Formats: sequence, C-alpha cells, structure tokens
Amino acid sequence: MPPDRIRVLSIAVFRAGDRILVARGRDPATGTDFYRPLGGGVEFGERAAEALAREIREELAAEIGDVRLLGVLENVFAYDGGPRHEVVFVHDARFRDPTLYDREALAVVEPGAGWEPARWLPLAQFGDGAHRLVPDGLLALLRRAEARAGSAVDT
Repeated sequence: MPPDRIRVLSIAVFRAGDRILVARGRDPATGTDFYRPLGGGVEFGERAAEALAREIREELAAEIGDVRLLGVLENVFAYDGGPRHEVVFVHDARFRDPTLYDREALAVVEPGAGWEPARWLPLAQFGDGAHRLVPDGLLALLRRAEARAGSAVDT
C-alpha cells in the first residue's frame, strides 16, 4: 500500500498460558526488530473478523474461532524510511486445532509475507524494552484486558 494511505489491519492475539504468538519482523531501513501478532489487511467490504479468519488461513493454513474484539489502535510510525499510518483491530482468538498451542514455532506459509516462523513468547518479555511489540499501544491494551478479566473473576 502506498505510504500516504491509511492501512486497516485485523490481528489476533493467540494465548498459550502466559505466552502470545508473534512473528518477528525487521525494518529494512533501520535494521530494528519488532514483534507483531499475526493477521493482515482488511479488504473493501470485508469485516475485521472476516479478514482475520482469512489472513490466518492464508498465513498459517489454520482455522480460528472464539474471535472477540479487544480494542482498536491507531498507529502512526516510520517504516522503511517513510511514514506509515494504520488503524488496527485487535482481537482475542483461539485456534480450532489445539495441537498448534504445543508447537514451539508455526511456519508462516503465505507466499511473499516475509515473516519468520511465528513463536510463542512470554508477554512479560515485551515489558523489558529488549523486545518491541507492535502496533504501539498493544502491550498496554493487553494488560488492561488482563486486568479487566482478573477483576471480573474476583467479583
């Protein structure tokens, strides 16, 4: 997509205990690594949850269920030497195949995606500053969701 357009994305936070599934990417201009949950662009006429199911099918050849919107983030950032702007629908979701949670890594099979295999990493690993979780604001959104879930269980 041209850098002067707003890109609409739909991503999924898959959880296995205290870990989330993320793929590592690298900014070609800076060489800086980042980690992002899987998902991708929303096409015209497609709802965010539908786009998410399609993207996970394309990227991992996997089916998902229990899709629940956690929030929407607006992300303005630099990538590959230029400005970018995204609106990101962030979902909680589950794989229909429970064996995917037992694998150390999941190959991203979508041709041309450019992602390394997705790995299960502890969410706490992103709070130390050594690993950057994108889009910006995602870590805070996940922590707020955990706090709400914890308070709902306590009441």
